[in-house]
Amino acid sequence: MRIKFAFLILLLFLTGCTLPGAKTPTESGPTSALPTTAPTEVLTPTPGTPLAILVIPASMPRQQADLYQTTINDLAQASGLRFQVRNSLTIAEIELESNLKIVVAFPPDPGLTDLASAVPQVQFLGVTILGLTATANLSIVGGEGTPVDKQAFMAGYIAALLSPDFRVGIITQKDTPDGILAYDAFVNGVTFFCGLCNPQFPPWYEYPVHSEIPTDIPEGQYRFYADPLKDYMVEFAYVFPAVATEDLLDTMSQYGLNIISQARPSDRLEANWVVSIQPKVVPAIQAIWPDLVAGKGRQDLSLPLFLEDVNPDLLSEGKQNDVQQILDRLQRDEISTGVIP
Repeated sequence: MRIKFAFLILLLFLTGCTLPGAKTPTESGPTSALPTTAPTEVLTPTPGTPLAILVIPASMPRQQADLYQTTINDLAQASGLRFQVRNSLTIAEIELESNLKIVVAFPPDPGLTDLASAVPQVQFLGVTILGLTATANLSIVGGEGTPVDKQAFMAGYIAALLSPDFRVGIITQKDTPDGILAYDAFVNGVTFFCGLCNPQFPPWYEYPVHSEIPTDIPEGQYRFYADPLKDYMVEFAYVFPAVATEDLLDTMSQYGLNIISQARPSDRLEANWVVSIQPKVVPAIQAIWPDLVAGKGRQDLSLPLFLEDVNPDLLSEGKQNDVQQILDRLQRDEISTGVIP
Protein backbone atom coordinates (compact mmCIF):
# COMPACT_ATOMS: atom_id res chain seq x y z
CA MET A 1 0.00 0.00 0.00
CA ARG A 2 2.89 2.33 0.88
CA ILE A 3 4.46 1.59 -2.51
CA LYS A 4 1.24 2.53 -4.34
CA PHE A 5 0.96 5.76 -2.36
CA ALA A 6 4.54 6.75 -3.11
CA PHE A 7 4.05 6.04 -6.83
CA LEU A 8 0.92 8.26 -6.85
CA ILE A 9 2.84 11.14 -5.24
CA LEU A 10 5.64 10.82 -7.85
CA LEU A 11 3.12 10.80 -10.71
CA LEU A 12 1.45 13.98 -9.45
CA PHE A 13 4.86 15.67 -9.14
CA LEU A 14 5.87 14.89 -12.73
CA THR A 15 2.49 15.99 -14.08
CA GLY A 16 2.83 19.31 -12.34
CA CYS A 17 6.12 19.98 -14.16
CA THR A 18 4.33 20.31 -17.49
CA LEU A 19 3.01 23.81 -18.14
CA PRO A 20 -0.54 24.09 -19.39
CA GLY A 21 -0.64 24.41 -23.18
CA ALA A 22 3.07 23.57 -23.62
CA LYS A 23 4.01 21.47 -26.66
CA THR A 24 6.47 18.65 -26.51
CA PRO A 25 9.38 19.23 -28.96
CA THR A 26 9.50 16.88 -31.94
CA GLU A 27 12.31 15.84 -34.37
CA SER A 28 10.35 16.72 -37.48
CA GLY A 29 7.54 18.93 -38.54
CA PRO A 30 6.69 21.75 -40.93
CA THR A 31 9.15 24.64 -40.99
CA SER A 32 8.86 28.09 -42.52
CA ALA A 33 10.57 28.57 -45.86
CA LEU A 34 13.62 30.82 -45.71
CA PRO A 35 14.40 33.32 -48.42
CA THR A 36 17.07 32.07 -50.82
CA THR A 37 18.08 35.41 -52.28
CA ALA A 38 21.53 36.48 -51.13
CA PRO A 39 21.65 39.84 -49.37
CA THR A 40 23.44 42.70 -51.05
CA GLU A 41 25.82 43.02 -48.09
CA VAL A 42 27.13 39.74 -46.77
CA LEU A 43 28.70 41.07 -43.57
CA THR A 44 27.04 43.17 -40.90
CA PRO A 45 27.99 46.77 -41.71
CA THR A 46 30.15 48.41 -39.09
CA PRO A 47 31.98 51.74 -39.26
CA GLY A 48 35.38 50.07 -39.49
CA THR A 49 34.61 47.27 -41.99
CA PRO A 50 36.18 47.85 -45.44
CA LEU A 51 33.92 47.58 -48.45
CA ALA A 52 34.25 45.91 -51.86
CA ILE A 53 31.89 46.90 -54.66
CA LEU A 54 31.15 44.94 -57.86
CA VAL A 55 29.79 47.02 -60.74
CA ILE A 56 27.94 45.01 -63.40
CA PRO A 57 25.28 46.13 -65.89
CA ALA A 58 21.66 45.20 -65.25
CA SER A 59 21.59 43.70 -68.76
CA MET A 60 24.28 41.10 -68.01
CA PRO A 61 22.95 37.52 -68.46
CA ARG A 62 21.79 36.10 -65.14
CA GLN A 63 24.08 33.06 -65.10
CA GLN A 64 27.11 35.21 -65.84
CA ALA A 65 26.13 37.84 -63.27
CA ASP A 66 25.62 35.16 -60.60
CA LEU A 67 29.06 33.72 -61.31
CA TYR A 68 30.81 37.07 -60.90
CA GLN A 69 28.80 37.99 -57.81
CA THR A 70 29.61 34.68 -56.16
CA THR A 71 33.29 35.05 -57.04
CA ILE A 72 33.70 38.56 -55.61
CA ASN A 73 31.48 37.73 -52.65
CA ASP A 74 33.68 34.77 -51.70
CA LEU A 75 36.90 36.76 -52.15
CA ALA A 76 35.53 39.67 -50.12
CA GLN A 77 34.39 37.48 -47.25
CA ALA A 78 37.73 35.67 -47.14
CA SER A 79 39.43 39.07 -46.90
CA GLY A 80 37.11 40.40 -44.20
CA LEU A 81 35.37 42.89 -46.48
CA ARG A 82 31.74 43.84 -46.85
CA PHE A 83 30.35 43.31 -50.34
CA GLN A 84 27.90 45.26 -52.48
CA VAL A 85 26.65 44.91 -56.06
CA ARG A 86 25.74 47.97 -58.07
CA ASN A 87 24.76 48.66 -61.66
CA SER A 88 26.57 52.00 -61.80
CA LEU A 89 28.98 54.06 -59.74
CA THR A 90 29.76 57.79 -59.66
CA ILE A 91 32.44 59.88 -58.01
CA ALA A 92 29.81 61.38 -55.69
CA GLU A 93 28.73 57.91 -54.56
CA ILE A 94 32.21 56.60 -53.83
CA GLU A 95 33.13 59.74 -51.90
CA LEU A 96 30.32 58.85 -49.48
CA GLU A 97 31.90 55.43 -48.80
CA SER A 98 34.72 56.30 -46.40
CA ASN A 99 35.65 52.62 -45.96
CA LEU A 100 35.63 51.69 -49.64
CA LYS A 101 38.67 49.55 -50.42
CA ILE A 102 38.12 47.73 -53.75
CA VAL A 103 35.95 48.29 -56.84
CA VAL A 104 35.66 45.63 -59.56
CA ALA A 105 33.89 46.70 -62.74
CA PHE A 106 32.76 44.99 -65.96
CA PRO A 107 31.78 46.66 -69.27
CA PRO A 108 30.45 49.15 -69.98
CA ASP A 109 33.18 51.27 -68.43
CA PRO A 110 31.70 53.30 -65.55
CA GLY A 111 34.55 55.78 -65.97
CA LEU A 112 37.22 53.90 -64.04
CA THR A 113 40.05 56.24 -64.97
CA ASP A 114 38.24 59.25 -63.48
CA LEU A 115 37.00 57.25 -60.47
CA ALA A 116 40.51 56.00 -59.70
CA SER A 117 41.90 59.51 -59.97
CA ALA A 118 39.24 60.88 -57.60
CA VAL A 119 39.91 58.37 -54.79
CA PRO A 120 43.56 57.26 -54.92
CA GLN A 121 43.20 55.29 -51.69
CA VAL A 122 40.82 52.81 -53.38
CA GLN A 123 41.98 49.97 -55.65
CA PHE A 124 40.05 49.57 -58.91
CA LEU A 125 39.96 46.58 -61.27
CA GLY A 126 38.61 46.81 -64.81
CA VAL A 127 37.66 43.41 -66.23
CA THR A 128 37.59 43.04 -70.05
CA ILE A 129 37.14 46.81 -70.40
CA LEU A 130 39.03 47.97 -73.47
CA GLY A 131 41.12 51.14 -73.62
CA LEU A 132 42.22 51.37 -69.99
CA THR A 133 45.75 52.17 -68.82
CA ALA A 134 46.96 50.69 -65.53
CA THR A 135 47.85 53.22 -62.82
CA ALA A 136 48.91 53.12 -59.17
CA ASN A 137 45.36 52.24 -58.11
CA LEU A 138 43.88 50.90 -61.35
CA SER A 139 44.54 47.34 -62.51
CA ILE A 140 43.30 45.54 -65.60
CA VAL A 141 42.26 41.99 -66.47
CA GLY A 142 41.68 41.11 -70.12
CA GLY A 143 42.08 44.70 -71.28
CA GLU A 144 42.86 43.47 -74.80
CA GLY A 145 40.03 40.95 -74.83
CA THR A 146 40.61 37.31 -75.69
CA PRO A 147 44.28 36.52 -76.48
CA VAL A 148 43.48 35.68 -80.10
CA ASP A 149 47.07 34.91 -81.04
CA LYS A 150 47.67 32.43 -78.21
CA GLN A 151 44.33 30.75 -78.80
CA ALA A 152 45.04 30.26 -82.52
CA PHE A 153 48.67 29.23 -81.93
CA MET A 154 47.52 26.44 -79.60
CA ALA A 155 44.87 25.37 -82.11
CA GLY A 156 47.55 25.08 -84.81
CA TYR A 157 49.82 23.10 -82.51
CA ILE A 158 47.01 20.69 -81.54
CA ALA A 159 45.83 20.23 -85.14
CA ALA A 160 49.34 19.39 -86.35
CA LEU A 161 49.93 17.10 -83.37
CA LEU A 162 46.82 15.05 -84.13
CA SER A 163 46.85 14.97 -87.94
CA PRO A 164 49.10 12.08 -89.08
CA ASP A 165 49.93 13.82 -92.36
CA PHE A 166 49.51 17.43 -91.16
CA ARG A 167 46.32 17.96 -93.18
CA VAL A 168 45.00 20.88 -91.15
CA GLY A 169 42.87 23.92 -91.87
CA ILE A 170 41.40 27.08 -90.42
CA ILE A 171 38.25 29.14 -90.99
CA THR A 172 38.49 32.85 -90.18
CA GLN A 173 36.78 36.14 -90.92
CA LYS A 174 38.17 37.85 -94.01
CA ASP A 175 39.99 41.21 -93.87
CA THR A 176 39.64 41.75 -90.15
CA PRO A 177 42.64 42.39 -87.86
CA ASP A 178 41.75 39.51 -85.53
CA GLY A 179 41.09 37.17 -88.44
CA ILE A 180 44.49 37.91 -89.96
CA LEU A 181 46.15 37.62 -86.56
CA ALA A 182 44.48 34.26 -85.91
CA TYR A 183 45.61 32.82 -89.25
CA ASP A 184 49.23 33.90 -88.79
CA ALA A 185 49.35 32.55 -85.23
CA PHE A 186 47.71 29.29 -86.30
CA VAL A 187 50.34 28.76 -89.01
CA ASN A 188 53.08 29.47 -86.46
CA GLY A 189 51.55 26.93 -84.08
CA VAL A 190 51.57 24.30 -86.82
CA THR A 191 55.17 25.13 -87.71
CA PHE A 192 56.20 25.03 -84.06
CA PHE A 193 55.16 21.39 -83.94
CA CYS A 194 56.28 20.04 -87.29
CA GLY A 195 58.46 22.55 -89.13
CA LEU A 196 57.75 22.30 -92.87
CA CYS A 197 54.90 19.84 -92.19
CA ASN A 198 54.93 18.36 -95.70
CA PRO A 199 52.44 15.51 -96.24
CA GLN A 200 54.13 12.18 -96.94
CA PHE A 201 51.36 10.80 -99.13
CA PRO A 202 49.24 12.25 -101.97
CA PRO A 203 47.29 14.30 -102.61
CA TRP A 204 49.97 16.95 -102.01
CA TYR A 205 47.94 20.05 -101.36
CA GLU A 206 49.30 23.10 -99.59
CA TYR A 207 48.41 23.14 -95.92
CA PRO A 208 47.04 24.70 -93.80
CA VAL A 209 43.92 25.17 -95.93
CA HIS A 210 42.51 28.62 -95.21
CA SER A 211 38.83 29.41 -95.71
CA GLU A 212 37.87 33.07 -95.19
CA ILE A 213 34.31 34.24 -94.59
CA PRO A 214 33.63 37.80 -95.80
CA THR A 215 32.15 40.13 -93.18
CA ASP A 216 29.11 40.89 -95.36
CA ILE A 217 28.05 37.25 -95.69
CA PRO A 218 24.87 36.31 -93.75
CA GLU A 219 25.49 33.80 -90.97
CA GLY A 220 23.12 31.38 -92.64
CA GLN A 221 25.69 30.96 -95.43
CA TYR A 222 28.71 30.33 -93.21
CA ARG A 223 28.30 26.58 -93.61
CA PHE A 224 29.38 26.76 -97.28
CA TYR A 225 32.85 27.85 -96.17
CA ALA A 226 33.48 24.39 -94.75
CA ASP A 227 33.54 23.01 -98.30
CA PRO A 228 37.18 23.92 -99.11
CA LEU A 229 38.34 22.02 -96.03
CA LYS A 230 36.36 18.97 -97.08
CA ASP A 231 37.51 19.23 -100.71
CA TYR A 232 41.19 19.39 -99.71
CA MET A 233 40.86 16.48 -97.27
CA VAL A 234 41.53 18.43 -94.07
CA GLU A 235 41.35 16.25 -90.96
CA PHE A 236 41.64 18.76 -88.11
CA ALA A 237 40.48 22.37 -88.30
CA TYR A 238 40.33 25.47 -86.14
CA VAL A 239 37.25 27.67 -86.35
CA PHE A 240 37.81 31.30 -85.36
CA PRO A 241 35.26 32.03 -82.58
CA ALA A 242 33.70 35.03 -84.36
CA VAL A 243 32.46 32.77 -87.17
CA ALA A 244 31.80 29.58 -85.18
CA THR A 245 28.05 29.41 -85.73
CA GLU A 246 26.27 26.22 -84.80
CA ASP A 247 25.20 25.73 -88.42
CA LEU A 248 28.81 25.89 -89.66
CA LEU A 249 30.03 23.53 -86.94
CA ASP A 250 27.22 21.06 -87.67
CA THR A 251 28.20 21.06 -91.35
CA MET A 252 31.84 20.42 -90.49
CA SER A 253 30.84 17.55 -88.24
CA GLN A 254 28.73 16.03 -91.01
CA TYR A 255 31.79 16.23 -93.28
CA GLY A 256 33.79 14.29 -90.72
CA LEU A 257 36.07 17.22 -89.88
CA ASN A 258 37.50 17.29 -86.36
CA ILE A 259 36.96 20.68 -84.78
CA ILE A 260 38.93 22.94 -82.42
CA SER A 261 37.36 26.22 -81.31
CA GLN A 262 36.50 28.29 -78.25
CA ALA A 263 33.32 26.58 -77.06
CA ARG A 264 31.31 23.51 -78.03
CA PRO A 265 27.72 24.71 -78.53
CA SER A 266 26.04 21.31 -78.49
CA ASP A 267 26.64 17.77 -77.23
CA ARG A 268 25.79 16.41 -80.66
CA LEU A 269 29.18 17.67 -81.83
CA GLU A 270 30.96 15.64 -79.17
CA ALA A 271 32.30 12.91 -81.49
CA ASN A 272 34.07 15.43 -83.76
CA TRP A 273 34.98 18.00 -81.13
CA VAL A 274 38.66 17.84 -80.21
CA VAL A 275 38.92 20.49 -77.51
CA SER A 276 37.75 23.97 -76.55
CA ILE A 277 40.42 26.59 -75.90
CA GLN A 278 38.60 28.93 -73.55
CA PRO A 279 39.57 32.25 -71.96
CA LYS A 280 38.32 32.54 -68.37
CA VAL A 281 37.82 35.66 -66.27
CA VAL A 282 37.38 34.19 -62.78
CA PRO A 283 40.87 32.66 -62.37
CA ALA A 284 42.42 35.99 -63.40
CA ILE A 285 40.37 37.89 -60.81
CA GLN A 286 41.31 35.35 -58.16
CA ALA A 287 44.99 35.70 -59.07
CA ILE A 288 45.02 39.50 -58.84
CA TRP A 289 42.80 39.83 -55.74
CA PRO A 290 45.59 39.56 -53.09
CA ASP A 291 47.36 42.52 -54.74
CA LEU A 292 44.17 44.58 -54.61
CA VAL A 293 43.70 43.80 -50.92
CA ALA A 294 47.34 44.73 -50.27
CA GLY A 295 46.85 48.07 -52.05
CA LYS A 296 49.05 47.15 -54.99
CA GLY A 297 47.80 48.49 -58.31
CA ARG A 298 49.18 48.88 -61.82
CA GLN A 299 48.59 45.18 -62.63
CA ASP A 300 47.76 44.20 -66.20
CA LEU A 301 46.83 40.54 -66.75
CA SER A 302 45.77 38.78 -69.92
CA LEU A 303 42.85 36.38 -69.80
CA PRO A 304 44.24 32.89 -69.13
CA LEU A 305 43.33 30.06 -71.51
CA PHE A 306 42.09 26.64 -70.43
CA LEU A 307 41.51 23.33 -72.21
CA GLU A 308 37.85 22.33 -71.91
CA ASP A 309 35.52 19.78 -73.55
CA VAL A 310 38.48 17.47 -74.20
CA ASN A 311 37.63 14.46 -76.35
CA PRO A 312 39.86 11.62 -75.08
CA ASP A 313 39.20 9.62 -78.24
CA LEU A 314 40.92 12.33 -80.27
CA LEU A 315 43.22 13.94 -77.71
CA SER A 316 44.60 11.19 -75.49
CA GLU A 317 45.74 11.82 -71.94
CA GLY A 318 49.41 11.74 -72.94
CA LYS A 319 48.93 14.20 -75.80
CA GLN A 320 46.74 16.39 -73.60
CA ASN A 321 49.58 16.58 -71.08
CA ASP A 322 51.92 17.63 -73.88
CA VAL A 323 49.47 20.30 -75.04
CA GLN A 324 49.00 21.57 -71.49
CA GLN A 325 52.76 21.98 -71.06
CA ILE A 326 52.98 24.01 -74.27
CA LEU A 327 50.01 26.14 -73.16
CA ASP A 328 51.61 26.78 -69.77
CA ARG A 329 54.88 27.83 -71.39
CA LEU A 330 53.03 30.04 -73.85
CA GLN A 331 51.20 31.81 -71.04
CA ARG A 332 54.46 32.31 -69.15
CA ASP A 333 55.84 33.94 -72.31
CA GLU A 334 58.49 31.24 -72.65
CA ILE A 335 57.11 30.59 -76.16
CA SER A 336 56.17 33.34 -78.59
CA THR A 337 53.27 33.14 -81.02
CA GLY A 338 55.44 34.97 -83.55
CA VAL A 339 52.86 37.70 -84.11
CA ILE A 340 52.17 41.07 -82.51
CA PRO A 341 48.60 41.43 -81.22
